[in-house]
Amino acid sequence: MLFGLVRSSMRWWGVLLCIAQFGIADLCAAVAATPAARALWVWEDDTFQLLDREDQWDETFSFLAHQNITTVYLYADRSRKRNIIRDEPGKYRRLIAALHGRGFKVYALLGSIYLNTQEYILPWRRATATAMFKNVLRYNAGSVELERFDGVNVDIEPYLLDDWSTKRTLRAIQYLDLAAEFMRLKRQSGDALAVGPAMPFWFDGIDNITWRGKRQRLSDHAQDIYDYVAIMDYRNFAQGSDGMISHALDELEYADRTGKAVVIGVETLDTEPRKVTFYGMGQDAMEQQLGIAAAEFSAHPSFAGFAIHHLAPYRDMVDS
Repeated sequence: MLFGLVRSSMRWWGVLLCIAQFGIADLCAAVAATPAARALWVWEDDTFQLLDREDQWDETFSFLAHQNITTVYLYADRSRKRNIIRDEPGKYRRLIAALHGRGFKVYALLGSIYLNTQEYILPWRRATATAMFKNVLRYNAGSVELERFDGVNVDIEPYLLDDWSTKRTLRAIQYLDLAAEFMRLKRQSGDALAVGPAMPFWFDGIDNITWRGKRQRLSDHAQDIYDYVAIMDYRNFAQGSDGMISHALDELEYADRTGKAVVIGVETLDTEPRKVTFYGMGQDAMEQQLGIAAAEFSAHPSFAGFAIHHLAPYRDMVDS
């Protein structure tokens, strides 16, 4: 609580100082000069390459530091018939220790389009989902502090199920049930790692979901369950009714009241529609929009920075 109050006071002081020194017109640029914390999603192939190729660490770590990345969401499940965290945990221990040694935090990234993890909310896939999460808890329990994950980012997207449009309420409840089970397992383990989902901004538009006797928006339920949320706030412009700021305000305001944290996710992948991604716009354009958004978000004590999706296309953007 004290940290939150200090952080909030510092943000407000920074905003007021910017106004006094530079005026409203230059507020966004002044705030952007002190960038918010940043996370970066690192998916299967990039993670496994780092685990297998220690000779690439220095160059990758330097890139992360130069881009002000503070937290790495490192993939931590099976892929291409390998389950390194379960079968070769020493690789994760060496990599995480090295990342910690350079000042980064490391979160286990769980969920995969290739494994159809949207199905993990279904009762018949629950055992596979919990085994995935238990692997991270087991890894942390068997590792010394420097080698442990600091948190978990769960990227399970139930709306990818074929029947989402016809069974949305049921699937939303199953999504919340799985989230609650993850948190129960965390509490049972005694591990203090922060756990939260990658969650689309439009979950706040799904209201009247009754779960465990409480009726509210799906996003509110998720924020109540988890330690934090990383909103997939995928827009390449900050302002306007369809912009990044507008889409994140409900979650930030709710988190302000409940003492939770909100990370704002942005996209750099080549995808459609174009308004969801900074691909092709260049790093300067992205930084300009993030600066505008940060100036607004900084008034919220729940704002915990940005998360960039993901390493490979982001490196292409920076290098172009």
